[in-house]
Order: sequence, then structure tokens, then C-alpha cells
Amino acid sequence: MLVAFLLVHLLAAALAPSLVRRLGAKAFHLLALAPAATAVWAATQMPAGADDAHTEHLDWVAALGMDLSFRMDTLAWVMTLIVSAIGALILVYCAHYFEDDDGNLGLLAGALVGFAGAMLGLVTTDDLLVLYVFWEITTVLSYLLVGYLTTSAASTRAAKQALIVTTFGGLAMLVGIVILGEGAGTYQISELIAEPRTGTLVAWGIALLLVGAITKSALFPFHFWLPGAMAAPTPVSAYLHAAAMVKAGVYLVARFAPGYADLLTWQVVVLALGGFTMLLGGFRATRQTDLKLLLAYGTVSQLGFMLLLVGYGSEGAMLAGLTMLVAHALFKASLFLTTGAIDHAAGTRDIRRLTGVRRRAPLLAVAGTLSAMSMAGIPVLLGFVGKEAALAAVLYPVDGWWSLQGFAAFSVVLGSVLTMAYSVRFVWGAFTDASRPPELPHGQLPSAVRDRQRPEAGATLAAPAGPTAAEEETTWHTPTVILTGVPLLLALASVVMGVTSTTLEGVLEPHASLVTAVPDGYEVHLGLWHGWGLPLYASILVWTLGTLWWWAQARRPVEVPVPLWPFDAGRTYHHLVRGLDRVALEVTGFFQRGSLPVLLGIIVSVLIALPAYQMVTGDIVWPERVRISDSAAQVVVIVLVILAAVLATRARRRLRAVFLVGVTGYGTALLYLLHGAPDIALTQILVETVSLVVLVLVLRRLSGRFPDDPSRMTRRVRALLGTAVGVVVGLSALIATSSRIHEPAGLGLPERAVDYGAGSNIVNVILVDVRAWDTMGELSVVLACATGVASLVFLRDDIMDRVRAGLRTARGTRARLRTPRGDTSRASGPSRWLTAGEQLDPQRRSTMFEVVTRLVFHTVVLWSVYLLLSGHNQPGGGFAAGLVGGLALCLRYLAGRGYELRAALPVMPAALLGSGLFIAAGSALAPMLFGSPALRTWDTYLQIPLLGEVHLVTSLFFDIGVYLVVLGLMLDILRSLGSGIDGQIRLENEQENEQENEQDPSGQDASEQTQGEEVPSR
Repeated sequence: MLVAFLLVHLLAAALAPSLVRRLGAKAFHLLALAPAATAVWAATQMPAGADDAHTEHLDWVAALGMDLSFRMDTLAWVMTLIVSAIGALILVYCAHYFEDDDGNLGLLAGALVGFAGAMLGLVTTDDLLVLYVFWEITTVLSYLLVGYLTTSAASTRAAKQALIVTTFGGLAMLVGIVILGEGAGTYQISELIAEPRTGTLVAWGIALLLVGAITKSALFPFHFWLPGAMAAPTPVSAYLHAAAMVKAGVYLVARFAPGYADLLTWQVVVLALGGFTMLLGGFRATRQTDLKLLLAYGTVSQLGFMLLLVGYGSEGAMLAGLTMLVAHALFKASLFLTTGAIDHAAGTRDIRRLTGVRRRAPLLAVAGTLSAMSMAGIPVLLGFVGKEAALAAVLYPVDGWWSLQGFAAFSVVLGSVLTMAYSVRFVWGAFTDASRPPELPHGQLPSAVRDRQRPEAGATLAAPAGPTAAEEETTWHTPTVILTGVPLLLALASVVMGVTSTTLEGVLEPHASLVTAVPDGYEVHLGLWHGWGLPLYASILVWTLGTLWWWAQARRPVEVPVPLWPFDAGRTYHHLVRGLDRVALEVTGFFQRGSLPVLLGIIVSVLIALPAYQMVTGDIVWPERVRISDSAAQVVVIVLVILAAVLATRARRRLRAVFLVGVTGYGTALLYLLHGAPDIALTQILVETVSLVVLVLVLRRLSGRFPDDPSRMTRRVRALLGTAVGVVVGLSALIATSSRIHEPAGLGLPERAVDYGAGSNIVNVILVDVRAWDTMGELSVVLACATGVASLVFLRDDIMDRVRAGLRTARGTRARLRTPRGDTSRASGPSRWLTAGEQLDPQRRSTMFEVVTRLVFHTVVLWSVYLLLSGHNQPGGGFAAGLVGGLALCLRYLAGRGYELRAALPVMPAALLGSGLFIAAGSALAPMLFGSPALRTWDTYLQIPLLGEVHLVTSLFFDIGVYLVVLGLMLDILRSLGSGIDGQIRLENEQENEQENEQDPSGQDASEQTQGEEVPSR
């Protein structure tokens, strides 16, 4: 059932944007059904003990030992109820808090429901790797929720800050997970805790695991991200930062405490950081004037408190910690929602401006007061029960007061004093008028950034003094029943659970009894009355000192929180991030100075240095015998290739260098052919030809000679680097061939190619059958390259209109040139050889070239189709066939320029690229419709008239997709680097002619000189 509920949350998250578009904010009511159903089901699954846990198991990633294993024990059950029940109430609250026209509401709804599902998976999974997956999902979704107001710089900045901090902790936790899992031979959490291991490596693994916990639960020094995340909408803060996300770290510590709480690393991290965070957050909370920031720093303090308790190591502390976990979820969610309702109604959260809230919303005041009393530990609420149990658990340190346990006891007592102080500050500031000063300094604004930006609220906040009574009456609008009822329901739940806390002890005891690392100094039980004793005396002291602390702060209001010392974690984070940005900028500027020779020099230097170092210092197996060649023909080709390469380095003209480099490519293809690889040789020849065409097209925009004249030293350095690269690569090839420890993978390929792919061309079978998914990725790269090539040339806004106009012109030209049978009125002359011959400049035409193009074009196209159809058994295939078809288009372009190219294939390159990718992907997935695995190949023999028996293989459709993609790339290159550059040259010539005409009015008009030139189009 857990897997089913996870799927329900996933489905709800996927449907949320559509539901919000149709129903508006009321869609939250439907979305609340997913967590509500989960809470109802979980309520019926209460485990009676550690051995009575509900478990589910599904195989997932067997290679990693990563299974969907879920376990509903006591701790998971408590967390499931918190996450689901409170999540459902907050979703209902959102339906009345947000307006239908609030931007990105669909995204917020989907992320909120998805977050509830991710938390459900996190607290119930029994696999550490799956826990990490859910952990990071909550990180990403919290980033989306905190950054909900995309137009707010503060919201975006807070979201990035939370993402960076929690992701850092998550990555550290992942390393710890791997250390623990690999060391124990299992990633099952229940097995790791049942049989905990010891040792230095385990201590490191636990320490890294705790880094993830303290970053997620905002403990010092990572506490600063939580107050910043208050830029999120208040219901989001109520869920993420009170009931769900920040509880993940507490849950993780509570989960691993039974097995590892006795480690010194554990005690130092949990007790020291937990205690200090409780004090730091409490002190900051007592100095806030914004209700939401007050609750945020209070949450930081309470998180330190809870993590200290659940990680303390004793049964009593764990019992108190779990009680506080439940109590905190209730009272802090209620307080956040109360703050949201106040903000929604009054347009401000500033306690210096709020007046009359108790009179206008008495039930809201009751909810806020009860929840604050629970937070302060006032009888008879659940917070009091948890606080009494905590004091009883820590006030009797086994190791004495001068130990970590003594510091924990001191932190709990003093932190509780601060909690009492900021609880009174919240109630007094929100529901009384006495906290409002007679006048506010001019320009003074609250310290928090508002999460709801309404014009009237902004005006109220920006006023230099408090609003008048008339302004208050205008601004205030009574909150709805839901905005008042949900926080009141949570507050009343604290009262009910406080009265029935003895029953809660029986529920929490199964998990608490597992923690025995530290013996209890005092027997701890839940209840409202345990007689007079040290815990009760401490509570009375806490209430008294907390009230006095608040009274002292109220007499001397402080607007800006003051750090305990000059070190500030938030400021340090910002300095660190800015420092990293600066270092990245300097390193990038040092290695990438905008010089291509320098960048290539760095790359080839690394390519030389690392393998060379390994060759010199490593245990290298050199070949016993080196065979230079198999025939004299290979030697001749090698000499030609080397000679062409040397001459290319000495060429001063670009075109000469291009053709010499082409000679090296054709020579390489000839070597493939001599080695018995005709398929690879064919592909190499075609690629080299296409490369030559592209380079020649580009050279039209460059000067004839290389612009630089390097010095003799520069030439020597380049020659040295080139020679060194060749030597290192050659030696690496020799070492690789002599270091084989397994049989060659190609020994059985001829037979397996026929059996698996029903083809005799091993290369093609590998591309379209064995490695078809890799080929799919390469097709995507081809699409990206086509887009990049076009974007480098076409940067004008009107390009699509001009493309369509060019295509319409091409189709019209072809229609005009069609003549009925027997019609001999077709124009004679050179124009008849090409479809668009009439539009060409007569002075720049070659009749012989047009005749040759007319004669061979269809033959080349037919050859490309033959290579496509026969490539599964003979040299060819979709890639080679597409290149041949593209070269046929090159002929048409060179003979008739862009006019003829559009007449030859009057379609958009994007249509060919998209259709090809669609056909290839469809042919790969189609077998799944028939119950077979993806990329399954079927073959059959068909009798076709005139052709005879034809062997048809379904992977041919995949090849057709490849063919169309390559053909689309070629068409895109020709229209970009061909027609596009033609148009740029034409425009430049027109501008030059216009300038000449201005200087010489008797000169020929520029438009006449360029008549017949085409308009660039893609």
C-alpha cells in the first residue's frame, strides 16, 4: 500500500497544474485527498512493537542492490502521520489563502503535493540509497517552493541558498551512506542498526551522515538558510519548515540513534551543535519584530532541541524527543498558519503595527495563544509534557555536569528560558496593542521580506508611522473559517494529546526502548503530573526567567538581531560563495584568454603530460614485436598522409591547408579499406567530403591567407606539441594492444550479428541494434549541432518569414516549369538544365556543371537509397546514405545556389530532423506495444515482383530515421553556410555599391549589379 500511496502523490502532483487551471485555488481541496488518504490508512497501521512493522518490497536496481523496500515501524508511523495529516490540513488551508490569479499557483500546488509524497517515501524506506533519492527530491522541491515568487530577488536568493546548503549536506551524506553500506555489505537500514559496526571508517561514515542531518535541520553553522527561506509563502513555511522538511534531519538522527549513539563522533556533533543551536536560535528569536522571522528563529532553536534529545542516547531522552517531535509539528504549524491568517487579514506581520487582532479574530487569538503556550511548555498542552520529559532526561547527567551531557542540560534549561521569552513576545505582539510604540522612526521597515505582495499591504508596511484607525478598518478583512479553523484545530490537538499523553507514551515506547547507549539518570514518563521534583522546579524557573527576559526586551526594543560574536554564519556563507565565484572567474580567465591556440595548447599539454607520466612511472607492458605494415600499399599511403600533414602545417593559404588536411582524411579512409573495413572506409570518405564542402563554404567569409605570421619560436613550440601528441597517442595504441587480458569482443560478432540483428554488416547491426540507444543520443547531438550551425548564421528576427517565402517561390517555380505532354513551348537554353535556372545570374553560370548535375543527381540519390536499404548486409546504412543524399544536394546548391537547393528539396530542415528523430525513437519503442523489449528486431522474407525475394528487417525503420536526420543536417548546413552566407555577401555588396554610387552618381546602380542574387533563407 505504501507504494500505491506514493504513486497517488505522484499522480496528484502531475495533475495539479491542470486542476489549478480549471478550478483555481479550489483544486487544493482535491489535492489534499492524497495525503489525507495516506493519514487515514497509516492510522490503522499502528505497530505494536519493533517486530510488528509493516513491510513492502519491490525489486528496482538490482545491479546496485537498490530495492524499493519500505518499513512502517513506530518512528516511521509517527512521521507518516505528521507528514500526511498536517500536509492535508495545509493543502486545505492553501485553498483559502491563495487567490485564483496568483502566479505559478499550479507549480506550487504540484510541488507541495509532490513534496508530501517525497517525505512519505523518505520516512518509510528501509534502503539507504532510496532514502537519499527521496532526500534529494525534497531538496529540489523545497527549492521550487521557496523560490515560488520568481519575480522577487529575495525569494530567488533564499531558494538558491537553501538549495546549495542542503545539497552540500546531501552529497556529504551520500559519501557516508556508501561508506556504511559497503562496509556492512548491505544498505538496509534495519540491518545496519540491528548489527552496528565499529571502527574509524564507520565513525567517518556516521559523521558524514550527520552532516546531511544538520544541514537539513538547520543546525549551526548551517542554521542561516532557514530564516532566509521565510520568503516562501506562509503555508509552505508551515509545512516545510515546521512539520516536514526540517524534520528529516531529526528523523535521520532518531533512526540511527539505536545503533550509533554511543560513538564519540555522534555525541560531539549531536549534543554540542544541538545545544548551541538551541541557544543561538532562541536568542535571535527574542529580538525579532516580524512574526514569521520570530517563528523561523524559534524553529531553529527547537530543531536543535529535538535533535539533541533524539541523539542523546538514552531511552528517556528519545521518548522526550519523539514527544517534542509531535508537539512541535502541531504548535509550530499552527503558529505559522496563524501568522499567515493575520498577514492575510491585516496586510502586515510587524508586531509594531498590529492592533486589534484579538478583538477582530478571537478564535485566531485562541489558536495562536494555545500554540504559543505549548511551545513555551505551559500545562496542560503537549509541549509541556515533552518539555517536562526532556528536563527529566537531561537534568541527571551520568557523566557529570562538566561533560557533553552537562552542556546539554545547561542548553536545555537556558534554551527553554529563551523559548518562554519569545513565546510571550509572539502572543503579546500579535494579539495585544501594548507592544505598539507611540511612534515609529521614519523609514523603519520590518526585517523580513513579505511573501504576499498586495498593493494595500505594501502601502501599509511602507508607512513611516503606524496606520490610523480609519486605515486599519480599510485594510483589515476578516479571515475565512478555514484560515481560522485549521490553526485552531492543530492547537486543540495539542491540548487533547497533552491530556492523553500517557497513551502516547505507549505508542512511542517501542522505538524509545531501542536506545540504550546512555543509561537513564532518572526514570522518564509522559504525563501532566509527576509530583514535586527537579523537573517541575526547573519548569517554574524557566517560566519565571523567560517572562523576565521578555519584559527586559520589551522595555528596550531592538530592531536588528545582534550576533553572539563577530562571526556570522550567513555572512560567512555569502563571502564564501562570492570567493568561489571570484576564484572560478580568475581560473577561467587564466586558462581561457580568448585565444584558440592557447586553449588548444593547454588541452594537448594535458593530453601529453598525464599519459606520458603513466608510461614513465607505471607498470607498462610493452609489445614484444611491432609489425609496421601488412603490405607495401599501406606504407605508400602512410608516407602520403605524413607528407600531406607536414605540408598542411607549412601552408600559408587557407584553401591549400584545407585540401591537404583532406588528403590526410582520404588517406586514413584508404588505410581502413586496406585493413578490410569497407564500411568504415566509406563513412570516412563521405565525412571527409562533407567536411571539405563545409570548410570551402566557410572560407568565403575569410581571407585567402592566414592572418597570423607566427615567430620561429611559436612554430617550434607548435611542432613540438604536435609531434609529442602523435608520439603519445601512438605509444598508447601500442600499449593498449599489448595489454589485453580478455578475448577480443569481435571474435563472435559475425555470427551474433546474424542471430541478434539479422544482418551481416557488423557495424550497422551494432549501430541500429546493439548500441541503438547510443545512436539515439548521437542523433540528439546532431540536432543540437544543426541548431547551433543555423543560429551562428541566422540572427535576424524575420528569418522564418523569409524561409517560408523562399519555399513558396521554389514550389511556384517548379509548378511553372511543369508542362503538359506534347508541349514544346518550354524555353530553350541553359535554364532548362536546372529547375531554378531562370533565376540565376547568366554571368555566373556554368553550363557544363549544370549538365553534369542534371545527369548525376538522380543517380546519386538512387545510390543513397540503395545504401539505406542494403546497409544491414552490405556497406552502407542510414548514416552513410544520408551523407550521400546530402552530397547530392551539395551538387544542386553549387550548380544553382539557394534557388536550386530549395527547388530540389522544398522542406524545412527542422521537419527532416524532427521526423527522423521521431521515426527512430518510434521504431525503438514500438516492440514494447507487442510485449517485447525495446529495440527488438524482427525480420522476414517477402516476394516482390521484379525484385524477387527481399529480406526485410524492422531495424530498417531506425535506419530511415537516421537517414532523415543526417539529410536534415546537410540541408541545414547548406542553407546556413551556403544560402545564408550568400545573402550576407550580397547585402555587403549592395552596401558597398550604394556608397560608391553616393560618391559617383553616374555609376551603375547596386541593385542592377546584384540582380538575380537570392534572399538568404534557411
